[in-house]
Amino acid sequence: MKALVLKEKNQHPGLEEVANPKAGQSEVLVRMKAAALNHRDVYIMQGLYPNVRYPLIPGSDGAGIAADDREVIFQPGIHWGDDERMQSRDYHILGLPTNGTFSEYIVVGEGQIFDKPTHLTFEEATALPLAGLTAFRVLFSRCKSQSGEKVLITGAGGGVALFCCQFAFAAGLEVFVTSGSETKIASALKLGVLGAANYKSQDWPEKLKSQASGFDVIIDSAGGDGFADLIRLCNPGGRIGIYGGSNGTVSNFSPQPIFWKQISILGSTMGSDQDFADMLAFVNHHKIVPVVDSVFSLEEGAKAFERMEKGEQFGKIVLRISQ
Repeated sequence: MKALVLKEKNQHPGLEEVANPKAGQSEVLVRMKAAALNHRDVYIMQGLYPNVRYPLIPGSDGAGIAADDREVIFQPGIHWGDDERMQSRDYHILGLPTNGTFSEYIVVGEGQIFDKPTHLTFEEATALPLAGLTAFRVLFSRCKSQSGEKVLITGAGGGVALFCCQFAFAAGLEVFVTSGSETKIASALKLGVLGAANYKSQDWPEKLKSQASGFDVIIDSAGGDGFADLIRLCNPGGRIGIYGGSNGTVSNFSPQPIFWKQISILGSTMGSDQDFADMLAFVNHHKIVPVVDSVFSLEEGAKAFERMEKGEQFGKIVLRISQ
């Protein structure tokens, strides 16, 4: 079969012929129709995850046809465990250390297989699993977001942030965003967000404060010194959900506003099988369609990685593996 293979650190994956996988006990062979990129795939290419061993077929998101002709998508998280509060020590994500979805066939555990939402194409459905799961857990399982609340979502344009926006719309929240791109802000406003600010401008906190007064829920993936401004924008009793830290450590904030305003800071990573099932039910009920930025063929995999590295995308970057 054909697959995109990472062979060396800091080199884009190349298309190669590799042996077809064989399903073992309690496993399912799936003929892949589409897969989607995540920043995780680029970080693996760059060797930024521990214990990366090449060669490796990357990819955590996928949609295809199982041996019984079911149209399926995958829960990308493996061995969450029995505790809904946190993942087990054995937890890992499809695509590292096991081979991932950027191939014509893949073998996955029976418990990872879920029916593809019927209102979605394969290209739309493959955009859903990792980013949709992460967004659903941080927004609802962790932050307990409720209809009528004001939510600020940082970094609009990324896959998780956009799913947070779409899920929040469907749940009846008032949605505001930040981005470093005026083009992405314009696209977010077209989706239906009520307000936005460019975090590259010095007055972005003041701009959001004038638009919304304050926020009941803030969803952040950046961290860094801008996190102190998020605390100031948080309403009393508010919740801040964190699922990433691309801007590094937070060094400039005082704990006083956190305890005085009774703010909860909640970390979140991926999600359990129950989160995944609940997310799919939510998507099916509200007929949510993921935002797809662009579609590349498997042969154009290096170009897809280049687009992800540039950070210009608005939505998910998808690989079409077969018609």
